[in-house]
Amino acid sequence: MGGTGTLKAVLFDRDGTLVVDVPYNGDPQLVRPMDGARAALLKIRGSGLATGVVSNQSGVARGLLTMDQVESVNRQVETVLGPFDVWEICPHGPEDGCECRKPAPGMILAACQTLGIMPNEAAFIGDIGADVQAATAAGSRSVLVPTPVTRQEEIDAAEVVALDLGHAVELLLGGRFAPAESAESAESAKRPAGRAAGQDPSA
Repeated sequence: MGGTGTLKAVLFDRDGTLVVDVPYNGDPQLVRPMDGARAALLKIRGSGLATGVVSNQSGVARGLLTMDQVESVNRQVETVLGPFDVWEICPHGPEDGCECRKPAPGMILAACQTLGIMPNEAAFIGDIGADVQAATAAGSRSVLVPTPVTRQEEIDAAEVVALDLGHAVELLLGGRFAPAESAESAESAKRPAGRAAGQDPSA
């Protein structure tokens, strides 16, 4: 496909974006969709866009998870949210120096290659700065949907900030990227700053 920049796919971070973040989760029974996730995906799929998931899973490198457990959780995500066209998982830790772990762009580039699209034909929705940085490095659009673990500086640095997944989809499908307005709205949402001590926010 040509590099037109027309939106053809929406990629998502998994934990904290599509499903409630359970650190290093290897139990499918703990999978719970984020508010609005089903409706957002229904709207995207109904618009004819491809969907995908791009997720850091450093619990594998840390010995806290196996890839079989990760894949079991991913299957449950599809059970509750429907099938995705592409999955990209990074099992490495921060010290491994891989090219796939966000904020590196490797997984987004690989997902686009699998889908047969150019990176500028994809958008990536995530909840922390590493998601935005990975999309920027790949040449894709990004939308930050903050949660209580999102740092204020990550919100400030993001070009496009949405109140929730539904708002993010509205911005993408409407072609509207008005960061000042959406960032101001995000500021007013109930969003405690900071992360729990010891938590690896990008998993």
